[in-house]
Amino acid sequence: MEHDNLIACHECDALFSKPRLVGRMVACCPRCGATLYRGVSRKLDSICAMTLAALITFVIAQAFPIVELETSGITSQTTLFGALIALWGEDMQIVAVMVFCSTILFPLTELVALLYVLIPLRAGYVPPAFNRVLRAIQFVRPWGMIEVFMLGVLITIVKMVSLARVIPEAALFAFGVLTLMIAVVLTFDPRVLWDLADEMGERNRRPLPRTSADSAATAVSSLAGPPAQPKVQDAAQSALPPGVPPAPHQG
Repeated sequence: MEHDNLIACHECDALFSKPRLVGRMVACCPRCGATLYRGVSRKLDSICAMTLAALITFVIAQAFPIVELETSGITSQTTLFGALIALWGEDMQIVAVMVFCSTILFPLTELVALLYVLIPLRAGYVPPAFNRVLRAIQFVRPWGMIEVFMLGVLITIVKMVSLARVIPEAALFAFGVLTLMIAVVLTFDPRVLWDLADEMGERNRRPLPRTSADSAATAVSSLAGPPAQPKVQDAAQSALPPGVPPAPHQG
């Protein structure tokens, strides 16, 4: 069919044909101004390397102690998992489950899932269960709260300095670096991977012979008229407020 490549606005449900964007171009709905989608990023190497580095840092942060406390000649240290066990033993099961999900389960799921889709796409093919994995990433991303956990640890250390000698351990520095890496990974929108997978599918798809049903559907769609085109603009220009023209090009 001629109009297979369509996209609907998530705000006003307007239907548009989906043009191919290059570089930093952005497709916006001309009716409501909502951003439909952005150009597919070709720089997958950097985000893939950052995700792999974040996964390695995540393992280091979980394997080593966070801080060491020394008071009255007694020294104690624990890892994040040890703190979860202590919370569970103190009849704070709900808090322990929430901390486990927000600091271990969901961030680990997002990093592993990103690597699962990024590495095959860089190799030129779409992995199995591609759509389900991307939907899982979109679901768990808002619940990963490494930065909130890091802020809580720093506040606790400041309060404990007056009561005991606090010695930072390797996991504390790993969590600090991991917070920055997660922030970089979160700037990558995994929805653009759907466009990249569509382009790979178009290259690998062979044209099939037209049937009578396809011909009838094409005739009906031609009578209805072609779908509207979305407004395509550069990402830098889309950030300008309404009514402000872009700066003139100086060359």
